Amino acid sequence: MPRVTKASKTARKPQPGAAPRSKSLASGYTVSLSYDRRLFKEDIAGSIAHARMLGRTGIIPAADARRIIRGLQQVEAEIADGKFKWRDDLEDIHMNVEARLFDLIGDAAGRLHTARSRNDQVATDTRMYARDRASEAISALGALQLTLVDVAERNQNAILPGYTHLQRAQPVLLAHHLLAYYEMFARDVTRFQAAAHAANVMPLGSGALAGLPYPIDRAGVAEELGFTRVSRNSMDAVSDRDFLLDWLHAAAVAMMHISRLGEELVLWSSDEFKFVRLADEYTTGSSIMPQKRNPDFAELARGKTGRVYGNLMAALTILKGLPMTYNRDLQEDKERLFDTVDTVLPSIFVVQGMLAGATFETRRMRAAAGASYVLATDVADYLVRKGMPFRQAHGVVADLSAAAAAKGKFLHELTLAEYRRASKLFDAAVFKVTVEASIAARGTEGGTAPERVRVALRDARARLNEPGGQA
Repeated sequence: MPRVTKASKTARKPQPGAAPRSKSLASGYTVSLSYDRRLFKEDIAGSIAHARMLGRTGIIPAADARRIIRGLQQVEAEIADGKFKWRDDLEDIHMNVEARLFDLIGDAAGRLHTARSRNDQVATDTRMYARDRASEAISALGALQLTLVDVAERNQNAILPGYTHLQRAQPVLLAHHLLAYYEMFARDVTRFQAAAHAANVMPLGSGALAGLPYPIDRAGVAEELGFTRVSRNSMDAVSDRDFLLDWLHAAAVAMMHISRLGEELVLWSSDEFKFVRLADEYTTGSSIMPQKRNPDFAELARGKTGRVYGNLMAALTILKGLPMTYNRDLQEDKERLFDTVDTVLPSIFVVQGMLAGATFETRRMRAAAGASYVLATDVADYLVRKGMPFRQAHGVVADLSAAAAAKGKFLHELTLAEYRRASKLFDAAVFKVTVEASIAARGTEGGTAPERVRVALRDARARLNEPGGQA
């Protein structure tokens, strides 16, 4: 028998800070019920369709299938009414539903899992959830786009400086500026449509990984659950989460657009800009400075974007090292999806509400456009029309702008003599170069000219009423 030394005796004692070794800790580590219980509608709908198919094909007795369906409907009602007693010892939504079904109908419940694995079951639930939440995102984005059109129409003649590098660049119509966000969100709609299409493949019937030895009717189940097609490869079907990445990517890009809009609302509502006043319900007061109204909702919409980016990166990282087929790592995908859904949808609604209740200070905007050098390009174009090459005209107007700034003047405040010192091509017609004239001249397709913006507004509203008409 080996001699036990003092050192070895000490080594056997539990060390401070060591994790406790207990059965409850080990089993609790795998429990997903706290978050996957929100899949109860999808899980029960999938189980009902599966049971109906099992009875229809004779795989299980039709009477048992009917009992299973009635029991599942009762379980769903109990959960919806808040009367369901969740059991953490049963690990996930699937086992909780099945255990309650046993309580309600007895041994017939044991037939439900015939020709099914939790692998294809959870993949089906998650796809249904992602597909339906994508539809909600599309609807929410459409409502936001409609608000943008409404606000743009109410402020159709408002002028403000357009910016590059956050420097005043050229004058534009506010409606044109707002419609830029309409186009961003239109592209987001197409991404969510693609995500919904990617999710709309039914994996049920793949079994654990290799398919099933039963005469199942996959097409019938897919039709009942609203899937447009069934998976082609059983191994891919139970391990594929590309559709979830598509959802998270669509959400990340949408949040990026929301963040950009939120950033502009933050800037525009500041004293430095004073372009917009946000409604009180979308601002908060300071804890110490009574005069302040902070654009907290816009800031949070901007800040939550990083959270959605993180969920996308987390999901990519979860998937990157997985061998075929199902691995328990995939349990971690749902929290990423759920948190993103819970972030993106409220953010869309908040931004819509902020825009709907905002008051745009159009006089302040117009004054900002006038008190600047936003007409410099138009003055250069004036010289081009007189025959000067653009690069030469660019240099002339750059020097002219610098000279005007040194005198504390804007271009429209210069005299004709000051213009002519820069170039003899200038005559009195240069004073027709105004902010309004600059905007009116931008009549190319997609430009800010009033007639183009009116057409764009009509087109934007029409596209919202056409199925698939966002792109």
